[in-house]
Formats: sequence, C-alpha cells, structure tokens
Amino acid sequence: MWLYIAFIIIGIVLVLWGADRLTDGAVAIAERMEIPQIVIGLTIVAVGTSAPELCVSLVSALKGTADLAVGNVVGSNIFNSMLIVGVAAMVAPMTILPSTVRKDIPFSLVASVSLATMILMDGDISRLDAAILFAAFLLFMYVTVKGARGSHAEEQSEPKNYTPLKASLYILLGLVCLIVGSNVFVYGATEVAATLGVSEAVIGLTIVAGGTSLPELATSVVSARKGQSGIAIGNVLGSNVFNILMILGLTGIICPMQVHDITYIDLSVLVGSMFLLWLFSYTKYTVARWEGAVLACIFIAYMTWLVLKATGQLAAIQ
Repeated sequence: MWLYIAFIIIGIVLVLWGADRLTDGAVAIAERMEIPQIVIGLTIVAVGTSAPELCVSLVSALKGTADLAVGNVVGSNIFNSMLIVGVAAMVAPMTILPSTVRKDIPFSLVASVSLATMILMDGDISRLDAAILFAAFLLFMYVTVKGARGSHAEEQSEPKNYTPLKASLYILLGLVCLIVGSNVFVYGATEVAATLGVSEAVIGLTIVAGGTSLPELATSVVSARKGQSGIAIGNVLGSNVFNILMILGLTGIICPMQVHDITYIDLSVLVGSMFLLWLFSYTKYTVARWEGAVLACIFIAYMTWLVLKATGQLAAIQ
C-alpha cells in the first residue's frame, strides 16, 4: 500500500513540473508562429494533456472494461469543466474571448449532449456512433485551425523570447512528464481503489478520471497564475472535445463499447457542467472567482455522491 501511495506522490510532482514546462513552450511557439493562445490550447496542449485519457480508454476498451473507458472520459470532462475551471478561476479570474463563447464552448456542449444521447438511447457506442464522433472531431480541428490567423488580433501576450529549439524541447519534456506522471499516478491510485471492490464505472469516474485529468489541472492552473487565460480555458475546452470526439471516436471504431454502469446522473452532470461554464463565460466574458467557487462546490457534491454510491456497493459486497 505504501508503495502505491509513493507512486501517487511521484506522479503528482511530475505532472506539476511538466505542466509548467509545457505552458512556457506552448506560449513561445504561439508567439513565434503568430497563432493565438486559444488555438494552441485547443490543439497542441489539449492533445498532449489528453494523451493519458486516450491510453487508458483505449486499453480499457480492448480489455473489455467499457465502463472504465467511458467513465474515464465522462469523469475527466466533469473534472475539467468544474474542478479545473473552478480552481483556475479562484486563482485568477479568467478572461474568455468572444469567439470562444460563440464557437468553442457550444461545440464542447454539443459533443457532451451527443455522447449522452448515444448512451441513453441504446446503452452502447457502436462503430457508427464512434465514426460520427470522430468526423465531428475532424470538423472541429478544421474550423479551429482555419480561424487561427484571423483571431490573432483579439488577444495580447508577452513573448517568451525562447529559441524554437528551446520551446520545442520544453513542450516535449513537459508532455513526457505529464504522460509518465499521470500513468504512475493512475497505477498507484487504481491499485489502492481496487482493493475496496468498487465498480469499474465508479473507479473510472473518480480515481482514473482524476489521475488522467491531472495534466489539465496543472496546466490550466499554472497558465491562470501566469495570466495566460487563453491557454487555460483553451486547454479545458480542447481536452473536453478531444476526450469525447477523438478518444471515444477512435476507441469506438477500433472496439465498440457496451456501457452498463454510467447513469443518467453522471451524464446529466457532464452536460450541466458545460452549460454552466458557457453561462458563466457569457456574462462579461469572464469566469469570476465566485463563479469558480460555485463550479468547484458542485463538483465536490457530485464526488460526494459517487463516494456514497461506492460505499453502498462495498457494503453490499460485504
């Protein structure tokens, strides 16, 4: 048990350090290429920080544990929209670009509604469902990259003055630390949780989702502290879209998934979290500290419900 706890601590340290390097490198690349921070957050940073979710969900689906695969994505997105945005906003109020409120947040909301509808309709993600999700992901990437140059004038940032080689090395080193640290954390945390005998869905929604969301948490909080709101919110939205459309789309094409223990409450929280984020962002194009606190409190309430649910499962087993 102590060895697994040590893995958890090592994983957290690696993730926090890696997020710092990744943020600096991403901002430097954005400045040199004259690409807005929001686009870097929605693409490079989001891909890197979503890598743990991709690995966990794909391996879980191939091993026949679909609830863990889907629970990981649903839980990660709830972590992103509520805990991560909430904590980042409490660290420093987050300024949201009008284009983000008009395009990026609604796209993420539609992705969440689409996933919830697919699961509630027939309890699975078929290859056709997965193909639709992946096609939507390609559309999102096309629209995001196409609009990159045109939106550059909407924001300002201080150049990092890194050489291209140094910035690239920072991004690579940061991604390696994020992925390795997250995997170490998930391994230790999952081994601890598995001894309690709770369901795959609960483990996916809590321990695994929390572990694979550590890169997003660390990257967004560090970005908010440095005043880079574009990276912080872009990372969250990009990761949410990647998680649903790219990860479940790609995973479902390779291996269709039958979902059993992801409930309508879990899916309602998923959709509701994105709606709240859109609502808070729409007002004055800022997520204030008190709004961040509201998101964090709702997240804590949801986690409390999941823990009580797991406790009930454990009591039933005993």
